[in-house]
Amino acid sequence: MNRASQAYGSVANQTSNPREFEANLLLDAASRLQAAKDTAGASLNNALDYNRKLWTLLISAVSKDENPLDKSIRQNVANLGLFVCKQTISAQIDPKPDNLMPLININRELAAGLLAR
Repeated sequence: MNRASQAYGSVANQTSNPREFEANLLLDAASRLQAAKDTAGASLNNALDYNRKLWTLLISAVSKDENPLDKSIRQNVANLGLFVCKQTISAQIDPKPDNLMPLININRELAAGLLAR
């Protein structure tokens, strides 16, 4: 907090017009927020693409006749994978945190099930 007030005071002393000073602070804040938003957007899309590719591979694996899993389990995994792919596309279209939770929960639950054997 002390550093922020020092920076504010330092810049305030260099700027003769208080409105210009405040505008610059607001523009700086907006710029930082935009950079954070842009970074999150890129990483979000990368994460969603990765999830979609992973589930596409899982669907492909369970769709093969030589897969050793019971046919009903393979069908359930394929159906779940189709749901995940649809949810992933929905999350890319409307990237709200609430749209991501079903994907996160499905991945965690499936992983827990696989680890439990």
